Amino acid sequence: MNVATAPAADLIIRDALIWGTDGPKDLAISDGRYVGAGEANSAGAEIIDAAGRLCIPGFIEPHIHLDKVLLADSVPVNRSGSLGEAIDILGARKAAYMVEDIAERAGRIITSAITNGVTHMRTHIDVDSACGLIPLDALLDVRARYAEVIDLQIVAFPQLGIVGDPGTAALLEQAMARGADVVGGMPFNEAGPAESAEHIRIAFEIAAAHDADVDMHIDESDDPNARTLEILCAATIANGLQGRVTAGHTCALAAYDQDYADRVLDMVAEAGIHMIANPATNLMLQGRDDDHPKRRGLTRVKELLARGVNVSFGQDNLRDMFYPFGRDDPLELALLIAHAAHMSQPDEIEAVFAMPTVNGARVLGLSDYGTAPGSAGDLVILDARTAAEAITGTVDRNYVIKRGRVVAQTETRTTHRLPMPGA
Repeated sequence: MNVATAPAADLIIRDALIWGTDGPKDLAISDGRYVGAGEANSAGAEIIDAAGRLCIPGFIEPHIHLDKVLLADSVPVNRSGSLGEAIDILGARKAAYMVEDIAERAGRIITSAITNGVTHMRTHIDVDSACGLIPLDALLDVRARYAEVIDLQIVAFPQLGIVGDPGTAALLEQAMARGADVVGGMPFNEAGPAESAEHIRIAFEIAAAHDADVDMHIDESDDPNARTLEILCAATIANGLQGRVTAGHTCALAAYDQDYADRVLDMVAEAGIHMIANPATNLMLQGRDDDHPKRRGLTRVKELLARGVNVSFGQDNLRDMFYPFGRDDPLELALLIAHAAHMSQPDEIEAVFAMPTVNGARVLGLSDYGTAPGSAGDLVILDARTAAEAITGTVDRNYVIKRGRVVAQTETRTTHRLPMPGA
C-alpha cells in the first residue's frame, strides 16, 4: 500500500462478521463510503472492535406512517378495533393537524428507529381533502432535519381515495412536485372495481410524469372479494414498471381460494412487484369479525418467497388509532412474522432476516446498500453472532453507523443481585 495515495479512512471496524459471509473481516470507511480495508490509510481513523459480532449495512423500514404515530393518547379509543373505525377517528383528528405537531411526533419515532438500527425509512403520509398537504410539509421538514442520520423516502398516500375524494389527484401532483418521492394509493377504498382501476390508472399516470415508483396499500381486508392486487399487477406489466411497484398489506390474498390465489401469486411474480407484510397491525386489525377459526390477516409470505417475489415487512402504524403498540424495531417485527408465517427452519429464519435488510433495500431501490467498496458507509453492529440469536433476543444494536459516523451506541448491562446456580 502506498500511504501517500491510499484513501484516508475515517473509521475502521475490526473483526466484523457481515451477515451472509463466512467469517469476520475488517472494514474501512472513507468520506462516507466503504473502501478496501487493506488499501486504506488508517492513521488517525476511529477504530471500533466488532469482536466477531454480527454486522449488517443497516435495517430498512419500508412501510410506516410517520404523520400518524403517537396519536393514541389524543384520540378516542377505537372500540371496534377495526380499520374502518380507525380511519373515521383519524378523519376527525386531521382537522387539528399542525405541521409542528406532526414533525415533533415523527422525530421522536425516527430517533427510536435509529437506536434500533434503522438507516433508511419509507413513510406514507396522507394527501387528501381533509388534511391537504400539511403532513407533506411536516415530513419535508423532518427529512431535511434528520438527513445526516437517516435517509427518508416520502410516499404521497391518498387514503380516502382518488376518484372518491375529489381534488386528491391534483394534491398528489402537487405533492410530487414539491418533493414527495413515491406515488401511493389505496384502490380498494374506492366505491367499486371500476373506480379502483381508475384510482390505479391515475396514480400510474402521476408516477410516469415524475419518473417515480409506486407503493400502494392493497386489499387490506379479510374480504376475498377484495381483488385490486390483480389490477395492480396488470397495470404494472402494461406500464413496464416491473421492479418499481410495491404492494403493502395484501391481507385478502390469504383469504382467496387456492386456485385464484395461485393465479394472482403468479401475476405478482411476473410483474416483479415488491410485497410488504405488516404483521403487527394486520394481526391486530384483521379477523375481528370472525368466529373460530380466525383469519390472521397476514399475506401469503412463504408462497410469495417460493415464487421468487421480494418480500419485506414494516411497522406500519405505531401507537395510534390503528395499532396501540410498537417501537419500530425490525427485530421485534422479525420475531412476530417468523411466528405468524410459520418460519422456523434455519433457512426460513435467514429468509426472515433478509426481509428488513437486503429485501428492504430492494424495495427502496438502494443501489449502494452493502459493505463492498463504494457502498454507503452504513453499518449496524448487533450483540449477536447469528440471525437466529439476533431475532430471538431482540438484541442491542451496539453501534449504529451512518455514512461513517456513529449515530447511536447501546450497551445493556444486567447485574444479578443474588448468586446464580452454577456461577
